[in-house]
Order: sequence, then C-alpha cells, then structure tokens
Amino acid sequence: MPRSTRRRDVLKGIGVTGIAGVAGCIGDLSGDGSGGGPDVLNVIGYPESGIQLFRDYYDESDGEEDIIVPDGLRQQDLPNEVGNEMSNLTGTAPAAGGPNQDAFNSIYEDEYDESPGVFTSQSYDSVALLVLANVAAGENNGTAIRDQMRRIANPDGTEYGPGEYLDAVEAVANGENINFQGASSATNFNEAGDPASAAYSIWEYDGMDGINTLETQNFEGDNPDGAGPSADDSPGGLGREVDVGILLPETGDLASVGVPMIQAAELPIKQVNESGLDLTVNEHYEDTNTSPDQGVSGAESLVSAGVPAICGSASSGVNVPVSQEVFIPNEVVGCSPSSTALSVTNLDDNDYIYRTAPSDLLQGRVMAQVASERLEAESAATLYVNNDYGQQLSERFSDVFENEFDGEITNQVSFNKGESSYSSVIQDALSS
Repeated sequence: MPRSTRRRDVLKGIGVTGIAGVAGCIGDLSGDGSGGGPDVLNVIGYPESGIQLFRDYYDESDGEEDIIVPDGLRQQDLPNEVGNEMSNLTGTAPAAGGPNQDAFNSIYEDEYDESPGVFTSQSYDSVALLVLANVAAGENNGTAIRDQMRRIANPDGTEYGPGEYLDAVEAVANGENINFQGASSATNFNEAGDPASAAYSIWEYDGMDGINTLETQNFEGDNPDGAGPSADDSPGGLGREVDVGILLPETGDLASVGVPMIQAAELPIKQVNESGLDLTVNEHYEDTNTSPDQGVSGAESLVSAGVPAICGSASSGVNVPVSQEVFIPNEVVGCSPSSTALSVTNLDDNDYIYRTAPSDLLQGRVMAQVASERLEAESAATLYVNNDYGQQLSERFSDVFENEFDGEITNQVSFNKGESSYSSVIQDALSS
C-alpha cells in the first residue's frame, strides 16, 4: 500500500537551469546523442499497464529523457516493479491542500498506523460531505441530498473540519447552516459540482525507496467560493439511519491506490458510529475492479439496495458510464474522489454528480507549466491510455503547452491497457 515520504527538496539547490542540465536529451533511442525527439514525454496511464510500458521504455532508451506523469502513475513501488530508479521522471498529483489537512492526517495515521496516500483526503471529504448532506436532508433520498450538497459545503455557514466532524453532524441535524472545510481543499463546489480550488503536489520517485514531494502549490478557479443551486434550509434530525455507498477499486489497475482510498472513505462513517450521537451510518461497498462493466454492475447493486448517495467511482473511464447509466437516471448523488476527466464536468447530470478531485482542466495546465518552467522543455509528446481520462488530459496538456507556453507538440500517441509490449507506441511517441 503506498506511503508518501517527504525529505529535503534537493532540486531547490540546483535551480531550474540545473534541473534542465541534468535532464539530458529526449528521444535519443539510438544512444549516440543525436537527439531529434521531443524535450519531454508526457505519459498518462495507470500503474498496472505502466509497469510494462516503463520496462519497455527503459529497455529502448538510455534513460536520460525527461518524463512527466500525472497522478494515475503515482505508485509507491513502481520503480521496484519496473526495475529502474526512474530518476528522469517528474510527477504531478492533486494534493491534500485543504485547511484541515493536518487534522485528517492525524485521524488517518491514528486509525491505520501509516501515512495517507494520493486521493485519500479527497476520499475522506467525499464521504464526509455525503453523510452531512444526508443528515441535513433528513432522509435517504438522492434528490434531497443533492439539494443539501452546497448548503453544507460552500461559504456562509459555521466552519467545521475533520477534527470537529461530529460537531458538524450534530449542527446539520439541528438544521444549522455549516461550511465544511475539508482536508483536500475548502470543498466549495462550483456550478459543475467540481472543487472551486485545489492543491497540486510536484513529486519524484526517491530511487527505490518511495516518493519525494518537491513542492505543493494551491490553485483557485474563477470563483473560489463556489456557486450553484442549493437548498435554503435543512430539515435535519437525529434518531435515524443514514445509508452511504463506497464504489472504489479494491482490485484492477488502480488497486494500489484504491485500498487506501477505501480506508479513508470509511473514516467519517467510523467517527459517527463510534460516537454517542443518536445516528447510525450504514456503509454499502462494491469493488469496481477499475472496470466500466463491473463499475456499472456494482453501482446497480448499490442502487438496488436503496443507497441514495455514493462515493465513487475512481477512474473517469468508470465514473462516466456509472454516472450516465446508473447515478443520473436513478437520481442518486455521486461524488468521486479521483475521477478528473473533463467529460465529468460536461455531463448532463441535473446536478447529481460531484467530485472532490479537481478537473483535468487544472491538472493539464499544471503539467504544462511544470514541463515548460521546471523542465525547460520547448517541445513535448504525449503517450496516453486510450480512454476519456487519457485522451482529454493529453489534449488539455497539449493545448496549454502550445498556446500558453509557446511549446511544440510533436506527437500524441494512444495505447491500450493490458498489452504485452509497448515498444512500438513508445517509438512512435518519441519519433521526431
């Protein structure tokens, strides 16, 4: 299970020029120093396929090229699985940058005796918000919960965080207006149901020993206080049972990050059930296997059990069909902690779909900025998994890199999950 570790930011002593000097020349598959390929390769995918992809890459390449990856390829033991320190790789990922990050970290570490991983803070916030909205609604009804989501999350109410979570639950049960301030962000929803602000970490693999976070940056959208429809009041009430679903990957391509996410999602449920509040939260869980078909099947099982609001799913390739085929038509609230594709924002969802993870609209820009400014790249290619997540993040990165940072995109090449070899697509991506 992943464990992030922090150490001194050694690159700060080198500076941007030093980083570029160390990075070498990309696209030199011949090993003769002639170059000719892009300055940086953006690889977008998941760990299970990434293992074979990077094995093939290091077999083909001298390993001096700059590579940039998003959160989908952040896995603690990936270098060990690949058999390479992957020292030429820089990553970006949504971070725990909320006003109550430290409180969440303490709760997670006390419960599991390990550090939280990527998307764990977003998972905690997702379930915490769904339970609060359910308590505020006073019933296990998706539409009633939907109408309370911004009332308990956005400004103008009394502020509570993970450390005061039971006080927040009691407040909404009494009909009070609250503003839940999360671990991942301020958890203010914009009109699309996306976070209005978010933090991103820039990281690298620390040899074979773990992950080193270089820095964390906070980014705000056009309306950091959020916007969108919200109920004017809340019925509230104690003495009842609250049903909440968790639809996350315990198996499949994202199992390595899914297990800690599930653990984090269960924490608000435990906080309530282990308290003296006259309230019971019933957890309903289904494994997506990081598969659209199994995700839809799991979502249907949760809906059949009468679950009105669900934390999930994780990957956008699963979340989009789950939302379209199950959540929206059944008027069930979905709140994903890690689905980031732009297609989620564009869903015709009647306001039933939310997420605590920021959209790739922001991550694409962050990656382009890191490639241009930190790595000093003037040209880039993308190698992306062939689904909504991969294609849309590749296009967003490419658009920003070209139009905002005056870079050149040499190639955008897709690959399929589960292939036995990725040598040909790697060569296509790195060709000039």
